Amino acid sequence: MRTVSEHRAAVAALLPRSPVETRPLLGALGLVLAEDLRSPIALPPFDNSAMDGFAVRSVDVACATERDPVRLPVAEDIPAGRTDSPPLLPGTAHRIMTGAAVPPGADTVVPVEHTGGYAGAAVRIDRPAAPGAHVRRAGEDTAAGAVLLAAGTVLGAAQLGLAAAVGLPTVPVYRPVSVLVLSTGSELVAPGEALRHGQIYESNGTMLAAAVTEAGGVAEQLRFVPDDVPEFLARLAMRFAAGAPDLLLTSGGVSAGAFEVVKDALADRGVEFIRVAMQPGGPQGAGRLVGLGPDSAEVSVVTLPGNPVSSQVSFEVFVRPALRAAMGHPRPDRPVVRVPLGESLRSPAGKRQFRRGTLDAVAGTVRTVGGPGSHLLSALARADCLIALDGERGEHREGEDVEVWLLER
Repeated sequence: MRTVSEHRAAVAALLPRSPVETRPLLGALGLVLAEDLRSPIALPPFDNSAMDGFAVRSVDVACATERDPVRLPVAEDIPAGRTDSPPLLPGTAHRIMTGAAVPPGADTVVPVEHTGGYAGAAVRIDRPAAPGAHVRRAGEDTAAGAVLLAAGTVLGAAQLGLAAAVGLPTVPVYRPVSVLVLSTGSELVAPGEALRHGQIYESNGTMLAAAVTEAGGVAEQLRFVPDDVPEFLARLAMRFAAGAPDLLLTSGGVSAGAFEVVKDALADRGVEFIRVAMQPGGPQGAGRLVGLGPDSAEVSVVTLPGNPVSSQVSFEVFVRPALRAAMGHPRPDRPVVRVPLGESLRSPAGKRQFRRGTLDAVAGTVRTVGGPGSHLLSALARADCLIALDGERGEHREGEDVEVWLLER
């Protein structure tokens, strides 16, 4: 029987770092930067106005007051986007818009609010303006050649906006891991169809594909593979012929009973089936499948138990951190905190138990949602955390600090 840590390491070893690819900006949202990103230009690229107003020389308005304003003739209009740079002559003003280039000769901008009116030929300025006031200097945000974003940065809206602001159309990122999610079971029926006695709606495939997508991977579902080993292998071979995924992720068919199709099909093909000292999710499998892919290429495989809570908890414990680490995420694991229990709990000795929980922000405690059963999917859907109970102890008293994994959406 493996420990949780040992099986986490075994799964992580199946997923090496993803290759680097160049993507357009919007196609890189949520991905991880693979290299330092340097700015090809200064930002701002030129001195520009921070206000709508008038570009002037500070010496020309140094004595301006409301009682004794300075009147300057307006020689030019400079809207944002004007590409020529008409110089400012002493004793004149240029009307300027926010973002427009400050003209040569001007060293300050007087906001419209600090003037007494503009009649089309001259502007009345009611107060002095210090040199550099309301001017955004070239390179004030970043210098040309400076590192904009370090390798390992997760690219969100602000990061992609910065890349666009310096004129970069693409960024180098770690390619998302491709995952083929396979659900087995002759008892499974697609949601929306009528159920017959003994059948259940297929949910693990949807849940695991969504979990892969949330983790940043690219999921594809292969559904309703029957509990028949030749058919199982034939369906996989047909899919792999079109290109093998980075990871085959299965649910169900891995326990010790009869009709365990995943175990029966893959046990002699490079996948090891073991038990892990945890609850839920004891039966697990991992390895490299050989002999089905194009040119007999190896395909990484992780097999999860079929009960829905066991399957999803196993994904959180083993698969999610491995996926995110492969894609370069600086924090592949869920955030972990220690929180006092709001109730006393018992857990099986010798096994690490993951109970579904909710945090009480007012009381500062954590409590379980539903029981420990691996079929209680509604409790998992209401949970905002996993309570990771120490396998060395069976008793956990109210008020005791426990490890809590935050299931942030």
